[in-house]
Amino acid sequence: MKKTSNIVFFGTESYSLIVLKTLVEHGYVISAVITKPDAPKGRGHTLLPPPVKTYALEHHIPVWQPQKMSEIADRIGMLDHPVGVLAAYGKIIPSSILELFTPGIINIHPSLLPLYRGPSPVEAAIANRDAKTGVSIMLLASAMDAGPLYTQIPYALDQTETKQELYDTLFTLGANVLSQQLPQIIDGTLVPAPQDDQEAIYCPLLTKKDGVLDPTAITPGEAEAKIRAHLGYPRTRLRVGPYDLIITKAHAVMTKQQPLDIECKNGAYLSVDELIAPSGTRMTSVEFLRGYPL
Repeated sequence: MKKTSNIVFFGTESYSLIVLKTLVEHGYVISAVITKPDAPKGRGHTLLPPPVKTYALEHHIPVWQPQKMSEIADRIGMLDHPVGVLAAYGKIIPSSILELFTPGIINIHPSLLPLYRGPSPVEAAIANRDAKTGVSIMLLASAMDAGPLYTQIPYALDQTETKQELYDTLFTLGANVLSQQLPQIIDGTLVPAPQDDQEAIYCPLLTKKDGVLDPTAITPGEAEAKIRAHLGYPRTRLRVGPYDLIITKAHAVMTKQQPLDIECKNGAYLSVDELIAPSGTRMTSVEFLRGYPL
């Protein structure tokens, strides 16, 4: 049975696709998918579509890729009481667009708001070695991640999670809960509660500078968590001898046992297990030391 029509889905990242698929599989009718324009990828800078675009076209769902949100205001206005669902779209939604939806745009945010408002909540939870994180389902507001909360689902961390794994896990969790609660959100029986703005903590948009590792300023445990948090982007960069390396896996040790054990600020060591060499090849530390003498 089709549960509701006129859902407009906003999303761009790979984990946005998790939410879109879940809604479709649970019988929701998607009137349109709004995603970022195709972007250049790889060394050839080939224009590639966001994953949600490919999926939407395969399922005969209209795709809108506006440069500015004002470009699609008329299209949204032509829909009959549209409901918005947003998962990692990557652009600010202006109030003029929010007002076109009833009850508004429902957002899946991968943190326990008001903790980690902003664009890097999963990275922050991993890098800070938090004991838990979670998912918030909220009504989008004009202020960043400040809207009222419908529900929150906590998720325990075991300090082995990597960025992509945790994003996928949290959006899967959020998508399943949203698919169950969306009818109550739409008919108004589930009412959102305001956040406590005094408790808000923000996490910034990460840049390449955030990936530079200074062992003298960080413990091995902190460094290892940062590596897991920054896989993919901005990645963790470390200068070892004459080489600039990207570290993809490491662990803490108390004493130096091999050349890629890097002393940190507390006198213990970060032992590099896996890296991307200057050649661009991913390899173990043993393989690296065979071809790149220190």
